[in-house]
Amino acid sequence: MKWDVLIVGGGPAGLSAALILGRCHRKTLLCDEGHQRNLSSHAIHGLLGHEGKSPSDFLDAAREELTRYKSVALRRTCVTDITPLAGEFEFSCADGSTGTASKILLATGLVDEPPELAGIEPLYGVSVHHCLYCDGFEYTGKAVAAYGRGDKGAELAIMMKHWTADVVACSNGTPVSPQGMQKLQEHNIPLRVEPIKYLEGVNGQLTNMEFESGEDLPREGLFFSTGCHPGSALSERLGCKHGDKRGVATDPDTEETSVPGVYVAGDASRDVLLVAVAAAEGVQAAVAINKSFLQRDGFS
Repeated sequence: MKWDVLIVGGGPAGLSAALILGRCHRKTLLCDEGHQRNLSSHAIHGLLGHEGKSPSDFLDAAREELTRYKSVALRRTCVTDITPLAGEFEFSCADGSTGTASKILLATGLVDEPPELAGIEPLYGVSVHHCLYCDGFEYTGKAVAAYGRGDKGAELAIMMKHWTADVVACSNGTPVSPQGMQKLQEHNIPLRVEPIKYLEGVNGQLTNMEFESGEDLPREGLFFSTGCHPGSALSERLGCKHGDKRGVATDPDTEETSVPGVYVAGDASRDVLLVAVAAAEGVQAAVAINKSFLQRDGFS
């Protein structure tokens, strides 16, 4: 089947793009597996009009809104391959379906790499987090920990000091540099270098950190800095150039990547990883795509 646009990824960026393209009467297919980065979280923060809404409710509402637009189709599957061919793109999906599209929008996001700590699973997204801008406000005045190997935990702890005074840096058995130690001392932040044995909690709420040696550390929240990786390898397979911070680079004038006809939006492309930013980038990419079609068809 032939489509105007194939959107890969159904998070805020992909869904926002589909909404705009539907309103532009563009025949659009959005493919998504349903593994959004923030699904483990209980609430979205920093998105005007949706503060505190659960990610799953937000996504369900967005998908429901798209049903109004008959030119937009949603498919619960993973796009496994995209091949440029004679001015368009052939694609195939994990469910066996195939098709062609004139334009591609990659909204494949990122995958976080939570620390491998015993007891973290039921706490992740509730009282263990990766984003201060998303969840830091809720820990104002509470006792928190900053996790990261080497200087990563120290750097995060210093940033967290703005949100709450009671911060302890944890390096999980890895050394912190003299420079890192000095900065922690300047900000009056304690450091625990012992390996973490277990995270204790009740109903998703962190209560205590147990170490291999030394005293336990009662905490109400933990933020970590352990990195993330792209949610898909499609941009690399297509040959898209990447920027200094590993995000896919785009032309500021056309919004295209280095591969003509391929666009990118959301966490896969930028440094500010917030729902509000991802949704805005989806809109921006969709407008650029529609402008390209208008120019092609002589309407601009």
